[in-house]
Amino acid sequence: MSKKNTLDDQDVSLFREAIAGARPIKQDTIRLHSPAIKQKAQIREIRETQQALHYFSDEYEPLLNQDGPVKYCRADVSTYEVKKLRRGDYIPDMMLDLHGLTQQQAKSELAALIEACRRQHIRCACVMHGHGKNILKQRIPLWLAQHPDVMAFHQAPKLWGGDAAILVLIEQNI
Repeated sequence: MSKKNTLDDQDVSLFREAIAGARPIKQDTIRLHSPAIKQKAQIREIRETQQALHYFSDEYEPLLNQDGPVKYCRADVSTYEVKKLRRGDYIPDMMLDLHGLTQQQAKSELAALIEACRRQHIRCACVMHGHGKNILKQRIPLWLAQHPDVMAFHQAPKLWGGDAAILVLIEQNI
């Protein structure tokens, strides 16, 4: 047998007196539909790529060595790092192939590569620009030298593409 809690008339009248001036609560909660997690990640990646693009200028031309293989070393980085890149001591963990891309597309992909390397804690990457008409081959070192996260770069050894590729050493801000 189930017991029902029944209130006597006196309890009911006391309760009604206590809540005499009360009004029903109005539902005022607003439920927003937040974008899906994937969509948020895509938006973040686009924003980071656009922010990274502002490092690359076509007007600025850093002073790079024109003799021999293309190489660069930031002022606060040891030249020994460039030597290690040249010898192939660093193995690239990420590759970027820019064959067939326009300068603007290549610039965007290069910014995305550097940001992806930083996010995934990758220290060395290989950028393959190919031979072609030497447009990307000339522009990529100029763009890389402008980016603050690029510590050094050197023409890749034969194993990683020779004079059609560049090994890039990327700073890790942990």
